[in-house]
Amino acid sequence: MMHWPVIEKTAEAYRVAPHMRDYSAARAQFSWDAVARALPRMPDGGFNIAHLAVDRHADGPLAPHCALRFLARGAAPREYSYRDLRAAADRFAQTLSKLGIGRGDRVATLAGRIPELYIAALGTLKAGAVYLPLFSAFGPEPLETRLSLSGARTLVTTDVLYRRKVEAIRARLPALEHVLVVRTGSGPLPANTHDFAALAAEAPAGFATVATLPSDLALLHFTSGTTGKPKGVLHSHSAVVVHEATARYALDLHDADVYWCTADPGWVTGVSYGIIAPLVCGVTTIVDCEDFDVERWYAILAEESISVWYTAPTAIRMLMKAGLEAARARRYPALRLLASVGEPLNPEGVLWGLEAFGLPFHDNWWQTETGGIMIANYAAMDIRPGSMGKPVPGIDAAIVVREANGGVKPVDDPDQVGELALRSGWPSMFRGYLNEDERYRRCFAGDWYLSGDLAKRDADGYFWFIGRSDDVIKSSGHLISPFEVASALLSHAAVAQAGVIGVPDPIMGEAVKAFVELKPGNAADAALNKQLMGHARKLLGTAVAPREIAFIESLPRTRSGKIMRRLLKARELGTAEGDLSTLEGAE
Repeated sequence: MMHWPVIEKTAEAYRVAPHMRDYSAARAQFSWDAVARALPRMPDGGFNIAHLAVDRHADGPLAPHCALRFLARGAAPREYSYRDLRAAADRFAQTLSKLGIGRGDRVATLAGRIPELYIAALGTLKAGAVYLPLFSAFGPEPLETRLSLSGARTLVTTDVLYRRKVEAIRARLPALEHVLVVRTGSGPLPANTHDFAALAAEAPAGFATVATLPSDLALLHFTSGTTGKPKGVLHSHSAVVVHEATARYALDLHDADVYWCTADPGWVTGVSYGIIAPLVCGVTTIVDCEDFDVERWYAILAEESISVWYTAPTAIRMLMKAGLEAARARRYPALRLLASVGEPLNPEGVLWGLEAFGLPFHDNWWQTETGGIMIANYAAMDIRPGSMGKPVPGIDAAIVVREANGGVKPVDDPDQVGELALRSGWPSMFRGYLNEDERYRRCFAGDWYLSGDLAKRDADGYFWFIGRSDDVIKSSGHLISPFEVASALLSHAAVAQAGVIGVPDPIMGEAVKAFVELKPGNAADAALNKQLMGHARKLLGTAVAPREIAFIESLPRTRSGKIMRRLLKARELGTAEGDLSTLEGAE
């Protein structure tokens, strides 16, 4: 096993004293109740994420401070102060009220990094409704599934995305009453939609933010499972307690910071740490409206004086591939902390930060279900490259093994692999799976939440990710369901069966590969392969569709007919095939 050098931290290494200077002392003194009490309630006792992220700042010294700065190629930056952001969110909340949308209703967004998405997210929360982000690269089928399951009554999208992805499925979404369109061109407004800008202009100024309770639902995120439909993960307004605390401890955000989270706002990281956490902390957030570009990213880091940068291993590997010269062509005097999330960051990536910026990347671990960062490497703590770090103060993590009686047993021996578990009760712990109570209950054993991730803990308390205990594919930070990809392929007339796995990829972490059995009479040739790739991309979007399709005479199945993806992966990678006793045809 390769050993990587420990990156030792010294006080001299930081321009700003970290919020957490002594990890052990912080854990000993920490209380979630104390963090929650420090966050001001509304005058009528309500506890609402939008109040904490926008209203209280707009009423105080930070009112003129830049909250969001949007960067788009060929255009001047668009800035929103905290005062501006409240005014815009108020108008959206008024619009929802006029449409009859209020407390508990689901409001979805389907857009890239445009101001209207951020305004809609905050206005939804102000109205007491539940915010549902959707990834703009999804195809029509994943969108239909999520909108149908959620029962969303309102969707905010662009005219282009509506025509390409929503219009054809609208008739199959009876719950979707209102579509608000952000117009990006000069064409006519699509039929049966509302003009977002026109409604905002008509809405009265000001809105009394709904006095929600900490336990009221605020966020609905969809994440893929190994089989079946996507899981709808429910979070309450109390999640903001963890967002604020982890932004201070794990990301070390300070009042004067200029912060850049590169995560797409269609995913949980882009909402929790791209919208909520930095606004609650009162910092300036940079939003790049463009796709990834090496030179552009380095220019943003330098010219926007980014001080805290939160990105993904996939992006780091793409920057590494471009070479150190590109990174060293500019200076980054404001940059003081680099963080990574979405999938495990390999040790080379951590150390590359030192070469490129003179700063290591701080990896951290969490899930859609946890609602916020649970394990992290901290500004004042030594880094062991490849490690997830140590649990956030207030989080009790353990390595456990499942027992035959349904319980779990914590593992005390260092470096023993088991399932990563968290003691339940932290404020951002998910409140359930949408309409799947039994599935939710199966995530817990006693007071332990079982993450489904395999990990180990070393003798000094650092946690190390081993892999998923199931076969969800993690590609470029996105969780992709093999079932969902296979279902799209099976909708093609030539496909009889499909098995989908993730294969190692130096940039994406894992790439989606599909194995396809054809129906009789279809030729396994390059033309059909190209046709299937296009079919999958049309239905799923390029982020989810397979990068490679291989034709196979017969997929390995269990005797009950389930495709053995484990066996497909073992054969693809040349690893041990394991127990084959359930394989169809096995003696």
